[in-house]
This record gives sequence, C-alpha cells and structure tokens, in this order.
Amino acid sequence: MRQTLARRAVVTTAALGLALATAPAVAQAQPLVPNTNAPVKVSLTVQGPDGLLFKGKIKTKGHDVTTATGGTHKCDGTNGSAYPSKVPTPTAALDDAAHKRHFAWDGTWYASFDDFSVDTIKQVSGGGSAYWSISVNGTPTPVGGCQFKLNAGDQVAFTWTSF
Repeated sequence: MRQTLARRAVVTTAALGLALATAPAVAQAQPLVPNTNAPVKVSLTVQGPDGLLFKGKIKTKGHDVTTATGGTHKCDGTNGSAYPSKVPTPTAALDDAAHKRHFAWDGTWYASFDDFSVDTIKQVSGGGSAYWSISVNGTPTPVGGCQFKLNAGDQVAFTWTSF
C-alpha cells in the first residue's frame, strides 16, 4: 500500500511539474506604453497676407483649447478617433504659442468634424475669400489641426490662403 501511495505521489508530482513547465505564463509583465502626449518642441510659423505674423519654437502637447467663438473643446489627437490616446497637435501648438507669446487667435468649433476651424490669428481673418491652411513639414494636413499628430522637430505652418 505504501508503495502504491509513493508511486501516485511521484506520478502526480511529475505530471504537475510537466504541466507547470509547459503552461504559458499568465502574469507576464506588460510592456510600458510610452507617453504619447509627452511635450514636443516644434517650429511654428504663422504667415499672413502681408508677411510673417509669428515665428518661433514652441513646446506643446495635446490639450483642451478655448476660443471666443468656439468655446472649450479637446484638441489632443483623440478628436474624430484619429488616435486612441492624446498626442500633440498643430492647433494645440498655435494655442500654446498664443498664450506664451501673448497674441490672440479664434476659431469656430464644428461638432460634425470634432475640430476647430482657425478663423483669425493676430486680428487677421480668413473671411469669405481666404482661410488659414495648416501644413506640417511643408505638407498640408489631411485632417484638422486637432487630429494631426506632431513629432519633435516638426515644422508647423499656419498660412493665410486666398481662394
């Protein structure tokens, strides 16, 4: 009887050891997700119809933006489900520059686009015959200024453009 119990103990121990050795680890360490909304430094240029209105380096990250016309809304790349987490954006960079360098800008909020339309920068309005276009590294953004992800060193431009 003792021999049978000993054999069962050995077989059970071996089977348990084999099962544990071949089973996938349940509690694996999750890789760290980088802070996608870490502040980045970008170069920002605002070009009006009569010349340069602003040029400088700005440290920015995605955040809520408030305009007189549009109210307060997120402007952090999650707009329109463009990104799953917050990221720095061109309109947030414009907003940061305006606050840090003491100039005004305004924009209308369009809920259907989940984004702002920049209407006025430093009292220069697009009006009915022009608009403020946004480009990053010389290429027009394919989405709104709250939906485009900026990276460190990007060249951001808001340019008064006539129709």
